[in-house]
Amino acid sequence: MRRILTAAGSLLAGATLVVGLAACSADPLADQYRAGDNKGYIAANGFQTQEIPADQRGEPVDFAGTLDNGSPVSSGDFAGKVLVVNFWYATCGPCIIEAPRLEQAYQTFEGQDVAFLGINTYDQPATALSFARDHGVSYSSAMAVNDAPLKLAFNGKTPLNATPTTLVLDKQGRVAARIVGELPEASILEAIVRTLVAENA
Repeated sequence: MRRILTAAGSLLAGATLVVGLAACSADPLADQYRAGDNKGYIAANGFQTQEIPADQRGEPVDFAGTLDNGSPVSSGDFAGKVLVVNFWYATCGPCIIEAPRLEQAYQTFEGQDVAFLGINTYDQPATALSFARDHGVSYSSAMAVNDAPLKLAFNGKTPLNATPTTLVLDKQGRVAARIVGELPEASILEAIVRTLVAENA
């Protein structure tokens, strides 16, 4: 069975979310998100984390695409690594808010067998690169807006209309965890990644 955050954990995450939102700098899109009017992003049904036992993870995700800098990228580039895949776009309020938390987690695992990849579902490369500069995101994103095969590769793994969503793939490339909605704090993702790093390949 999937392990889902306990009610107590959800309450804690909710409290952390409120604190995190209050601490964010002023940003019109983020303000819209805080206001709860669902403008500027596609709302998910609240924050939810699911961890999937190894014997229930299914087949590896086989994908290929083009990064925001024009370089090719594929699942083979991450063989043997835990891969965090974050689905986002630049005018998504919660994506703006969670960006520094994802970057924090990315920096935590620098030099380890862990990689991060954004998948931008809406923008053109120039917009994605501008977002990365403005929000201090140092890992690259694949561009999916005009790439049907890239989207298809993740079909059934995550609801692409629920943005942001973060998948964590194990060392075999299988979906081992799913975070739907804004990541409330980096430590939640870091704990999941540490567990997967410790698993046997």
